[in-house]
Amino acid sequence: MFSHVMLGTDNVAQAKVFYDSIMKVLGYNEGVIDEKGRCMYFTPTGVLGLTKPIDGEQATHGNGMTIGFLANSPEVVNEWHRTGVDSGGTAIEGAPGVRDAGERKLYMAYLRDFDGNKICTTHFMSAD
Repeated sequence: MFSHVMLGTDNVAQAKVFYDSIMKVLGYNEGVIDEKGRCMYFTPTGVLGLTKPIDGEQATHGNGMTIGFLANSPEVVNEWHRTGVDSGGTAIEGAPGVRDAGERKLYMAYLRDFDGNKICTTHFMSAD
C-alpha cells in the first residue's frame, strides 16, 4: 500500500542508532546514509527514511500519527520493545500484549522515539 514513510528528525545520526537497533530485531539491515544525509531502510516492499525537515524548521511528531511495523511473533514484539527502550525510546500505552481489534487479536507494543514519533510493532494472531 505504501511506497515509503519519511520521519523527521533533528539528529539523523542519533535516529539511525535507535532505528538500526529496532529494525534489526525485525530482520532488516542497518540504514544507509544517502547523498542528502538521510538515513534509508530499504525493503522489497518499501522504504523507511529518516531526514531533517526540508523546510529547515525543527522536526516535530505528527499528532495522531502512528507508524506500525510487522512482527513474526509475540516474542519479536517483546524484543523490539525491549530493544527500543534500551536504545532511548519511551514505552507508551502499557506493556506489550494482546489488543482486541474486534474479530482479530493483535499482539502489539508502542514506543515514542526521541523526536516524539509514535511507532509500534504488531503481530497478527490466529483466530483460534
